[in-house]
Amino acid sequence: MKSGHGNSQELTTQLAVAAIGAGVVTSFAVAQGQSPVTALGITLFSAIAAVLVATIL
Repeated sequence: MKSGHGNSQELTTQLAVAAIGAGVVTSFAVAQGQSPVTALGITLFSAIAAVLVATIL
């Protein structure tokens, strides 16, 4: 997904896919006793980081 100057719909799709992927892992962490607020923060950070890396590459 190399875009450089991708449109907002592509960015939204990338963010959604990254958030879903990160959300699966953090859902498991919540099931093991992690704070839901911490898990949400990790999910958001991971999704944003994945989109930024995809944009740069």
